[in-house]
Amino acid sequence: MDFNVKQLDQLLFVDIETVRCCRAFAELDQRDQELWKKKHVQLFSGSDKKKEESFIDRAGIYAEFGKIICITIGAIERRKNEMVRFKVKSFFGDDERKILKDFFEVINQYYGEPQKSKLCGHNIREFDFPYIARRAMIQGLVLPMMFKAMGQRAWQVPQLIDTMELWKFGDYKNYVSLDLLCSSLNIDSPKDGITGADVGRVYYEQNGLEQIVRYCERDVWAVTQVFLKFLKSAGTKFVESSDFCLK
Repeated sequence: MDFNVKQLDQLLFVDIETVRCCRAFAELDQRDQELWKKKHVQLFSGSDKKKEESFIDRAGIYAEFGKIICITIGAIERRKNEMVRFKVKSFFGDDERKILKDFFEVINQYYGEPQKSKLCGHNIREFDFPYIARRAMIQGLVLPMMFKAMGQRAWQVPQLIDTMELWKFGDYKNYVSLDLLCSSLNIDSPKDGITGADVGRVYYEQNGLEQIVRYCERDVWAVTQVFLKFLKSAGTKFVESSDFCLK
C-alpha cells in the first residue's frame, strides 16, 4: 500500500450506526408500506417471514427505509513518525439532519479537499459512504466535496480507504467482518456487549443510544488499528506512544 505517514494528518476514520426509520411497519405511511412489501418479496421470496418482521430486521440497512443515529470519526495526532494520540468524536441523537449537518461542518472545515483528504472505514465504499450521501440528499442537505461521487463506480472514489477491500488483496469473492478481521490480526474485538444486529433493538426498545455510541467508537478504534497493521505490513515505519489508545 502506497501511503506516507505524513498523510495521516488528512485521514479520517469513520463509522456509522443506522436503524429503521420508525419503530414498526405499521407506522410507515401507505406508500412506503407498499414499497416495503415489494422489497420484502425481493428479499424473502419463498420464505414464511412476515413483512413486519423483515422491516424490523432489515430496514435499517437501506437508506430509503432507515436513518443514521450516530456518526463517529477518529483522527491520529502524530509527532513526526510517532502516533501520539487518537482523537474521537461522535455525532448522535434522534435528529438525523443535525447529525449530518454537524458532521459535514467538520468535513468542510478540515477535510474539504478530496484530492488530499481521505476517509477510512470497514466496508465504507459499499455502505457508510453511500448511506451518508443518500440520507443527506433525503434530508435536503448540500453534500461536501468529499461526498460528491454521483455516477462513479465504488473503485473510482479515490478519497476512500476500505479496510475490507485492502484485506481482499485482489480477491473480490472474499467478505470479512470487522470482528473476524480483528480476531485474525490479534486486535481486541469491538463487539463488546452488542453487535450491529442489536442496534435497532437497543435504540427502540432500551433507549440505549449511549451504548450504541460507545459501540460505534470502538468500531472506529478497531478500524484504525487494522489500518495501522496494513501500514506495518507495507514496511511503513512509525511508533505508537503509550497515550495512543481509545480513551
